[in-house]
Order: sequence, then structure tokens, then C-alpha cells
Amino acid sequence: MAQTTTATTIAIPERSLFSWNRMWLGVGLLSGWYILVNLYERAFAFTKGLDYTSAEYQTYWMNLLLAELALEALAFIAVCTWLWITRDKNLENISPVEELRRYWNLGLFIVVYTVAIYWGASYFTEQDGTWHQTVIRDTDFTPSHIIEFYQSYPIYIILGVGSFMYAITRLPMFARAFSIPYAVLVGSPLMIFPNVGLNEFGHTRWFMEELFVAPLHWGFVAFGWGALAIMGVWLQACPRVYELMKQVYYGKTAASPTKVMDEPEKAADPIYCEV
Repeated sequence: MAQTTTATTIAIPERSLFSWNRMWLGVGLLSGWYILVNLYERAFAFTKGLDYTSAEYQTYWMNLLLAELALEALAFIAVCTWLWITRDKNLENISPVEELRRYWNLGLFIVVYTVAIYWGASYFTEQDGTWHQTVIRDTDFTPSHIIEFYQSYPIYIILGVGSFMYAITRLPMFARAFSIPYAVLVGSPLMIFPNVGLNEFGHTRWFMEELFVAPLHWGFVAFGWGALAIMGVWLQACPRVYELMKQVYYGKTAASPTKVMDEPEKAADPIYCEV
């Protein structure tokens, strides 16, 4: 079968199209927020968060829980709706520079997502283990859980699903084919959230140490390791990015977006870049 290719004259795009600024802004806002959250924990966890039945607990922690769950649900709906409404309905005619820029944006999106996973599934999760080795829980909604399970986990889920939505609505290769590595990258850490239900059921029935090797916690570890599927996503995206770079910066021929949408699996094949 003949391969459809397009040629282009060399017109180096502006460097501003491939800026790191949005990534640093996202990482900065996320990390800055979590530093403030951590300060809140240090100020009110031991002073207002040891007795679930107290009025102070309801004021400082349960109100926070209800507020963050409501805001996160609205944010999830808003992000997915906006990405879908603003989707590119003419991907067949996307320019090489624009497609390359969108891959760059996707990369930045994923970086912010991975930082969010670190805060949620590493920092706050390890902190939670320390908290529950120190304090006997009298509720499933402990101060540590309110931040870890019901704030940091939904935030990285929103970012992960958002990045997936960005890819399937703005990049030809992901628009027509289902990326298993990307689904695992987003879906596996996402499954940590429903696994919380099993975790709380187990801790309600049994007294046990907060060790990740405990069988009750295996789900957290297994789903967390699913984030390694990021390597599969890069393996799919990099050949197409390499091909676009050759076209944009060296004037080489490259498969058209239409061809990529017809045969997305070939666009992810490293050999395809050299044809």
C-alpha cells in the first residue's frame, strides 16, 4: 500500500510555542497548594482532629471534607466538558507545527499529572501511615484521610483524565485508536480511589499496623505501580514526535494526519519514522 506523505518547507516555529512556563506554573500552583494544606494539617490535626464527636472536628475537618468533594466533582465535570466542547473537529487538516505543539502540551500535562501522583500516592500516603501508627482512629474520616484520600487522590485523577481527554480530542494518533498504556497510566492510579473503600472496611474490622506489605494494602501498591505505563505512552508518542520534528525543522516528508488517523498503530512504530 502506498504511504501518504506530506512535504513542507523549513519555517522554524517560534520558541514561545514550546515554552515550559505552563508546566512550571502547574507544578508551582499544585505544590504551593499542598504546602499550605500541610501547614493546615500541622496547625489543626492534633489540636482539632483527635475526637470525631467534637464540634471542633466538624468545623475544621468535616466541613473541609464536604467542601473539597463538592469542588472536585465540579472541577472534574468542568474540565471534561471544556475539553470535549473545544475539541478539534478537523484533525485531518492539522498543521505539522500545531500537531507538534500539542504533543508538547500533552507532555507538560503529563508532567503535572505525575507530580500530583507523587503528592497524593507518595507524600500524603506515607504521611497517613505515620499518622495511623501514632493515633488510634475513631472514624474513617481522619484528618490524614480527608487530605490524602478525598483531596489529593481526586486532584490527580482530574489531571490524569484531563490529559487523556486532551490526547483523544486533539491528537490524530490518539483520536482513532485506544491507547492501552495511556488507559493504564490514568486508570491504574485512579483505581486507588475505589480501593479506599476496601481499605476502610478492613481497618474497621481488624486492628493492624500501617504497613504497605499488609495484604489489605496490596491494592494501593499494585495500582500505584501501574503509573509505570507512562513509558508505554512515550513509546507510542515519540516516533510521531520524531517524525514531526524532521518535517518541521528539516523539511523531510511525513505521514499526513489523515494517514495517521487511518493507521495510528503505524505512527507509533519506530520503523515507520524511517520510511
